[in-house]
Amino acid sequence: MKHIYQKGRDSSKPTLLLLHGTGGTELDLLPLAGMVDDEASYLSVRGNVLENGMPRFFRRLAEGVFDEEDLVFRTNELNQFLNEAAGEYGFDRDNILAIGYSNGANIAASLLFHHQQALKGAILHHPMVPKRGIKLPDLSGKSVFIAAGTNDPICSPMESNELRSLLEEANAAVELHWEERGHQLTREEVEAAATWYRKLYNESFK
Repeated sequence: MKHIYQKGRDSSKPTLLLLHGTGGTELDLLPLAGMVDDEASYLSVRGNVLENGMPRFFRRLAEGVFDEEDLVFRTNELNQFLNEAAGEYGFDRDNILAIGYSNGANIAASLLFHHQQALKGAILHHPMVPKRGIKLPDLSGKSVFIAAGTNDPICSPMESNELRSLLEEANAAVELHWEERGHQLTREEVEAAATWYRKLYNESFK
């Protein structure tokens, strides 16, 4: 998978896995890594799927309707890529925290839904429920921040609350943060995520 890896100044910090939204690239979320933790290593990945020329992490049948077979395939593909990248770059495979926006947040959530050890935690900006009707692995010890919009036309508040409930039922610790600016990624929610991360790092990642 096309990607950028940058080794950080503090190897004890989680490696930040950056996952862009539809039409983005591996460059899009680099500023977020700096805002959340400028000492951490980061691995920024470009999605392998093209939709009308726009990179995505998995196919969809329509807006808000996922191709679930492709979602599972691409989730497994990304998980395997993380295994390989950890070996290539020498970062701790068990200490990865995903930062995803929209489509990137959905594939990050799918990693949590399908692979117990894929992520230590995640910051999910405007995610949807990746797949319904499956039993999630035990996510005890995982921490998740969800940024959602009260008037998001793509991801309804009901969807955001459902995702939180599913993760909490699987024993993840979840914080849900609300903004009132639709589906776009806002500076305010990134700053809220950074505050959550710093608190979590001080309390849990030592």
